[in-house]
Amino acid sequence: MNPQGQLSVTGPTIIPGRKSAAQGSFSLPPLPYAESALEPVISTQTVQLHYRKHHQGYIDALNKLVAGTKFSGTPLSQLVLATAGQPEHATLFNNAAQAWNHTFYWQSLRSPGGAAPPKGLQSRIAASFGTLEALQAEMATAATTQFGSGWVWLALDGARLKVVKTANADNPLTAHMKPLLAIDVWEHAYYLDFKNRRDNYIKQVLDQLVNWEFAHRNLLTR
Repeated sequence: MNPQGQLSVTGPTIIPGRKSAAQGSFSLPPLPYAESALEPVISTQTVQLHYRKHHQGYIDALNKLVAGTKFSGTPLSQLVLATAGQPEHATLFNNAAQAWNHTFYWQSLRSPGGAAPPKGLQSRIAASFGTLEALQAEMATAATTQFGSGWVWLALDGARLKVVKTANADNPLTAHMKPLLAIDVWEHAYYLDFKNRRDNYIKQVLDQLVNWEFAHRNLLTR
């Protein structure tokens, strides 16, 4: 995190929810790859529906909710933190957090992915989980046991890595942890391709699409 609380990432990736200076409102960030790039694990149809309808829907709702309010002009990660746990701002939080979460999720995937993590991340994984396989097993268990909609994260909590699962729109930012990687376990992320087999979706993402380089860059940023 930088001092303003905005998650920064290096390289060709993008900051979740970056605002358009020209429009003065949140805009849908571009995908970091073609809509067909995640096939055959995640189909083009799923990416199009997920990105153009669900992700865009959160952005559109967010712009309506912040217009003319004290939250207008607030960076997205700060908006998530400012509204978390406040029932009067629940709708605003849900849309802000989902806009943030989805941009982070797209960057957490790549094709081909699933290769060995960079050495710096490997050493942190070994210290926290013992082996990469143990980390993957813990993430898979968290994903398959998340009741209802939600997310599974690899996050930095102090000096150690943790697997965290969150319900609905919540994310590790609200628990003062630093997200490194995310997997969406809402049904719209996998149902067209895997039906009710969430476990199969998670296994294939971890084996073939997970972007360990993105996680490593997040680990190194302040």
